[in-house]
Amino acid sequence: MKYAFTSWGCLTVLLVLAWCPVCHAVEDDESEVNPDQSEQPVERLVVIVRGASGTDQYGELFDSWSGRWVKAAADGNVKVLRIGPRNDMFRLPGTSEAADADRQLIEMALRDAASQARSKRLTELWIVLIGHGTFDGRSARFNLRGNDVSAEELKKWLDPIACPIAIANCSSASGPFLKTLAGQNRVVMTATKTGAEINFARFGEFLSEAVGDSKFDLDKDGQTSVFEAFLSASRRTLAFYDDEGRLATEHALLDDNADGLGVRADFFRGVRLVKKVQGSATVDGRLAHQFHLVRSDSERQLSPASRRLRDHLEQAVIQLRDRKSSIEDEDAYYTQLEALLVQLAKAYEAAKPVSDFR
Repeated sequence: MKYAFTSWGCLTVLLVLAWCPVCHAVEDDESEVNPDQSEQPVERLVVIVRGASGTDQYGELFDSWSGRWVKAAADGNVKVLRIGPRNDMFRLPGTSEAADADRQLIEMALRDAASQARSKRLTELWIVLIGHGTFDGRSARFNLRGNDVSAEELKKWLDPIACPIAIANCSSASGPFLKTLAGQNRVVMTATKTGAEINFARFGEFLSEAVGDSKFDLDKDGQTSVFEAFLSASRRTLAFYDDEGRLATEHALLDDNADGLGVRADFFRGVRLVKKVQGSATVDGRLAHQFHLVRSDSERQLSPASRRLRDHLEQAVIQLRDRKSSIEDEDAYYTQLEALLVQLAKAYEAAKPVSDFR
């Protein structure tokens, strides 16, 4: 059968010899990532935090956006936990909607996620914040029913979680969350580039439409990555303001290389980078392109270990491409490249379809 290895590596592997940017060679300890190892069934989790409505009109919009995420998660066979109106979690004793319930529920959910990740039962966590936000010049907050949650508090709760994390803050004034939450093995999206963009943000509407819809699959690999959803949502957000003849009051950012700088959608044509980025770190988008809420049929057939190994090798090929100009010895470059391609070939050969893994 054919395996839908993502386009950022495996599907173009035969072309790499011609143009490949350089990445770090795979370390010796990669032998621990063995696709033949037996594993317990794994779970992915989406935590959807639906914040304070402000008005009934906004509440209806937020409910609609949340509903799309719930549907996409169901289509991807991903567990969902909702916090806010229509909570999935029990209400804490002695609390009410006007107290600290939602904030405490977020902390409890992330504490449990950290425990599940340590035991390898949770392998991927998505956090979606849908609502309003504020920024007082020092700290950005996401508005909840009752006491709000700050970017710093969310960072403290997220840091113990060892599995890959994708975070989407779809609120106004969300920009400061990007730098605060950026980290290794973490994708962070914000609806705004700064805390000064305080008007109602529409990015969350378009992101909720794109994340579970293959129509927004830009590289045509049969699945929409969170990177593709971000690009599509950002472009559609700006198109909304253009169509309305209004000045855009939000500019979404994505960070997944841990530098906290982020990148805008206009740096890309399709999924290809067309502008220079600030700093010396690798360009954002590569990790995000390996996050799929709704996986393709072929992707679902891969065992979790095979997928992890494939993703690691794809990242290694991309990183090697980035370092190519700094490697003086051309033979050394091709030796490293050959080693990666051999491992990719072995990954293809060893990949075993496992229909009940998602």
